[in-house]
Amino acid sequence: MKRGYEVKFIQSAKNEKVKQWKKLRTKKERDKTGLFLVEGEHLVYEAKEADAIVEVIVTEQYYPKLAKSRFSDDQIFMIASSLEKQLSETETPQGIFAVCKQEMDQEVKGTRFLLLDAVQDPGNVGTMIRTADAAGFDAVVLGHGSVDPYNSKVLRAAQGSHFHLPIIRGHLDEWIDRLKEMNISVYGTALQNAVSMYEAKLDSKFALLVGNEGQGVREELLQKTTQNLYIPIFGKSESLNVSVAAGIFMYYLRGK
Repeated sequence: MKRGYEVKFIQSAKNEKVKQWKKLRTKKERDKTGLFLVEGEHLVYEAKEADAIVEVIVTEQYYPKLAKSRFSDDQIFMIASSLEKQLSETETPQGIFAVCKQEMDQEVKGTRFLLLDAVQDPGNVGTMIRTADAAGFDAVVLGHGSVDPYNSKVLRAAQGSHFHLPIIRGHLDEWIDRLKEMNISVYGTALQNAVSMYEAKLDSKFALLVGNEGQGVREELLQKTTQNLYIPIFGKSESLNVSVAAGIFMYYLRGK
């Protein structure tokens, strides 16, 4: 089929490419291939700027709007509109998707890190990745028990920040040791045996450790930190949402 130049046109849900793309909606396939699927104009073009795209998938309706000069011919696949819902996880698909490469860099670089201990809600994780990006952090490290950072809900909440800073999965006990060896202070977050962030003596090089929505940071990790902090509550609420608390901490610590 011709649309200015030759593109690959797929009409059947039984096509092997369609089957592969659908599998990327599962963590198992993402882990196996090192790939993930994004959808929507904003995320696709963020991925393009980061040179993370392997394939671009567009519907017949979207194809005329595609900025074709930004993609190579062999990257583009056109699909019948009837296949869009099979790839999309949103109520109102935009007609454009991309298969992207996961960030594989595990090297410790920078002076500001966000560490997530078993944070399971994808909206919270995506929001924290986006906030870490906005606050100028150098990497986000997700520990055991945290949601897959390439989950579609995490990707949508992060709004492209996956392509701006390293998103790393690792063992937090090892990461805390590595960071402290680099003279980077590790600040845990806790309600007990902690000091108010306003009263703490803080370093400009630091890692912030936040924990599970219900249980907080594991005690064995809190025992390894440089210092544990809390945000004072001035009203009647017992606690803050983890992504809100992380945002407050990130900007406060960033400004010291």
